[in-house]
Amino acid sequence: MLELFNHALRLHADPSRVVVRPFHIGWGANGAASARVERMVSAVLTMRPEDARAQLEAVLKDFEARHWQTRRVFMTRYDEIEALLDLDGAAIGDEKRQLIGAYFCHEYSYAAAALMNPSAVPHFDQSGMPPGSLRILMSMRAVGEGHISSIAFREGIITGDRKLKLAPEPPFATATDVADHEGELPQGAVTVHRHRDSTLSGTVIFPITHAQSKGLEDLRLVRFEHDDGSFEWLGTYTAYNGSVIQSELMRTRDFRAFDLVPMTGSAARNKGMALFPRKIGGQYMMIGRQDGENLFLITSDQLTHWDEGSLLLKPEYPWELVQIGNCGPPIELDEGWLLLTHGVGAMRKYSIGAVLLDKHDPSKVIGRTREPILAAADEDREGYVPNVVYSCGALLQGDNIFIPYGVADSSIAFAFVAVSALLATM
Repeated sequence: MLELFNHALRLHADPSRVVVRPFHIGWGANGAASARVERMVSAVLTMRPEDARAQLEAVLKDFEARHWQTRRVFMTRYDEIEALLDLDGAAIGDEKRQLIGAYFCHEYSYAAAALMNPSAVPHFDQSGMPPGSLRILMSMRAVGEGHISSIAFREGIITGDRKLKLAPEPPFATATDVADHEGELPQGAVTVHRHRDSTLSGTVIFPITHAQSKGLEDLRLVRFEHDDGSFEWLGTYTAYNGSVIQSELMRTRDFRAFDLVPMTGSAARNKGMALFPRKIGGQYMMIGRQDGENLFLITSDQLTHWDEGSLLLKPEYPWELVQIGNCGPPIELDEGWLLLTHGVGAMRKYSIGAVLLDKHDPSKVIGRTREPILAAADEDREGYVPNVVYSCGALLQGDNIFIPYGVADSSIAFAFVAVSALLATM
């Protein structure tokens, strides 16, 4: 039986993790201010200075200790309202401007419902790491009010002897910043920015476009090596607007600016696409599930356009009989491409298995685990969606595969498995 080392650490949903978000009130046609917005701003502008000061102090008493640079956030939000209403900021005092900004903000608990479906990649900064240790960067799907998913991050270190230490979360979380929009949500590609003073472990990427409006789901991160030897961190994810899904691509080289780019082509209408970490035979390659049941190998000349692929794997064993999918990008080994898969069996129980693909021709399957390497069992069965284990990306560290995985769509657990032992089960 395959030996799997489960780390004791477990990450859970946490309603205390909150950020200040813009509170949007419906705008009129062609970007015109609504009567409601104008009424609210007018009410603040006509307040006596001492009344405005008292109202602002009450707001700050309630919220300033819970958020980072709260006054600056209010002023930033005011600036957006000023531009939309063509206000004369020079004639409005700081206190009234901050108070106006506060009326157009709200507190959002981004991980109150669930924290799940992580992926892990080597961190962009490996300075100071002792031999055998690797600094990692992990993405997580955080689910908050309205079951809307966003992307959160966590940094940490793993060692060759299967030790894991995550960086502490900062006391305040901050949302990435993008030019704000009232009324119609933006369409197409957007770029969001991490605040210059915020750590990555305290940064959250929220939906911003119409296609993303109900969630950014299941980011599959990969450190991608381009033909010139440079690295870019890429991640495929599902954008959801409440009725339609769309695969999109996150791109970043520094985790300061993040491009969120819709992908085109017939394959991009599906979810769960996982990118190989480099070109193979001059082609970009993806693993995807185009029919909701089987796994396909998809090739393209462009990172953002993906058409139909060729059938790679069908459900074969009882634990995956309902459907199979990938558990993140393939991992390059000397022996070939290691692809972690998830299978769904009786009673919609999820399990994780593995496949080995030919290094030069990934359409060739070299080996496959007959039994799952990890399955929902005992305490791992209970949660928001019971009987689910799910990963969006593991990584190679020395002789081990480090697997962060979601448990019952509710929490995140961590496991290590020796490469040699895993290959021996195929």
